[in-house]
Amino acid sequence: MYRFLLTRQWVIVTLVALALVPTMVELGFWQWHRHWDRVASNQRIEAALDSDPVPVDSLTGPGARVGRELYYRHVTARGVFESGREVVVRRRTNADDRVGYHVLTPLRLQDGRYLLVNRGWVPAGSRQTEFPEIPAPPDGEVTVTGRLMADQTTAESGIKDLDDLPDRQVMLISSEGEAERLGAEVLGGYVELVSPAPADGGPELIPGPDHDSIGNHMAYAIQWWLFTAGVPIGWVVLVRRELRERREAAGEAPGRGGGEDGAEDGGREDGAEESATPATA
Repeated sequence: MYRFLLTRQWVIVTLVALALVPTMVELGFWQWHRHWDRVASNQRIEAALDSDPVPVDSLTGPGARVGRELYYRHVTARGVFESGREVVVRRRTNADDRVGYHVLTPLRLQDGRYLLVNRGWVPAGSRQTEFPEIPAPPDGEVTVTGRLMADQTTAESGIKDLDDLPDRQVMLISSEGEAERLGAEVLGGYVELVSPAPADGGPELIPGPDHDSIGNHMAYAIQWWLFTAGVPIGWVVLVRRELRERREAAGEAPGRGGGEDGAEDGGREDGAEESATPATA
């Protein structure tokens, strides 16, 4: 009855179904873990933003790598902005999705080391090969507060680091690269400025990170698991339909054949009766 399952077509269908089940289960768990990773990340960001500011050199130092657990921690530093040595980071957007630059200004600390401060966003000029006009930072010694961030990489940002850029323009923020350019010690990572707020017309401060959205990962996980349940159900439905069609075909064939044979036999019998009846004069 079920010998058709051994045909090539049905063997392929069954193997595909068997392969889809664990694949969809795994995809569901992948989305499940992404959901809880996002929840944990949001909690970590919220805790960092709620933390009291600490001196920046207590969390990072020259050549240090800023770990993910330190992202968005509020830090403070006191020093002097050196606007003549600042660079701009290309192809950055503001809250309105306008394309421009981030302004990266070195802050010379009291011990002679430097901290990179991202002062915010400025619009791009008509010619992107020229250094844009940037409002100057506060003069003299100033205390800044900001969110600590790690050096940017192509792997995490998706932005390709390009060579032969115009003078004082970069694609990614790199404390190591800036240390080489400045010829001085630079603390690892950089700071997104929070205060002091820029004067009117100054760079737009970078908004804080979104830590409320959790995305659709949980919905995707449930969707994959529903697809998983649908595979065996669909396989059973196809098998039952194939079995029903085969039974119907087998049941109709004898009836069609018997009717034709009966007609032929009936023709032969009538002929036989005619030949057996003697002709009358």
